[in-house]
Amino acid sequence: MVVMKRYLEKYIQKDLKRKIVLLTGPRQTGKTTLAKMLSHHFDYFNYDDAEHRLSLMEKSWDRSKDLVIFDELHKLKNWKSWLKGIYDTEKIPPSIIVTGSAKLDAYKKVGDSLAGRFFEFRLHPLDLKEIKSVLGPDKLEGKLDRLLKIGGFPEPYLENDESYYNRWKRSHLDIILKQDLIDLENVQQITAIETLIQLLKKKVGSPISYSSLAEDLQCSDKTIKRWLTILETLYVVFKVLPFHRNISRSILKAPKYYFYDTGQVPDDQGMKLENLVACALLKEMHFREDCLGEKWNVYYLKNKDGREIDFFVTKEVKPLLMIEVKWSDAERSPNFSFFEKYLAGTKKIQIVKELKREKTYSDGVEIRTAQNWLSEMRLAE
Repeated sequence: MVVMKRYLEKYIQKDLKRKIVLLTGPRQTGKTTLAKMLSHHFDYFNYDDAEHRLSLMEKSWDRSKDLVIFDELHKLKNWKSWLKGIYDTEKIPPSIIVTGSAKLDAYKKVGDSLAGRFFEFRLHPLDLKEIKSVLGPDKLEGKLDRLLKIGGFPEPYLENDESYYNRWKRSHLDIILKQDLIDLENVQQITAIETLIQLLKKKVGSPISYSSLAEDLQCSDKTIKRWLTILETLYVVFKVLPFHRNISRSILKAPKYYFYDTGQVPDDQGMKLENLVACALLKEMHFREDCLGEKWNVYYLKNKDGREIDFFVTKEVKPLLMIEVKWSDAERSPNFSFFEKYLAGTKKIQIVKELKREKTYSDGVEIRTAQNWLSEMRLAE
């Protein structure tokens, strides 16, 4: 198995010298592997291990080490107060990194705040930009095809075996639903949530209706929203909201949901490619926020007449980029011209998987191959 140097490593190394680092992200994206690569001299504790839990209760880690890794610490009651007490009394060194496969702020079993004592990083699966930086620029189209088929989680991607991936993804989701979900909330309707996931797979790239899902699953809209929030918290899916200058109005409108694991999406080429682009954009947004302190967002555009642009990127609420995703359509989307009237000066890119020739137009619209654009991810600034 290839051990990959991950894109967050140098930024985390810098912050470990002055703050606690919280590292979250989907299960099996390589968080623990990354944490252990940060130093040759570390002490490691996983809260799921009984012996490790005892050591944590005793606070008996080796303080001569450069780094202490606390894995799944958020399952400890009042973990924030516990961690704050250690940091306030002992300071650094040793450096402290806390890893977890759920959004740490979602756990209600918290005590005092860690405000001012930590920096948070979100580790995503591999995308084409990271793959190119590690494995080189050769055969980008083949690497993109592999991402579309197997997804970007490091273990199955590097294994590059479709039957292996099919077994991996079943066990991966099973652990999330039957272990992580129970740790997060007392949820009894696991079968219904599994069905919800199957319904979401068929709706990737389409605005979802809470009431329609509620009808399918014979429950209330409120229950559907709660289950979707849980799936977001566990990094199974993420939502993209429609853009509206009044942000509160956009929250009320129908969101789209995408999967962190593109391989989970059914064998619809266009749907898979759109999910892959959504993952790459979210990863870039989180990187810029966590590592550079910038505030970026990704939305979609849609008007009441049904005109739509797949993705719309903003920086500090400033419109930057419209993105259309097509499998093989080399003709520019007419929706660019429509939305240009309201968002003048916004860069416009159409990403196409099967494209013979890249091209640009006098009004700034660019038609780019998916492998080239995704491997560079140059956003307008």
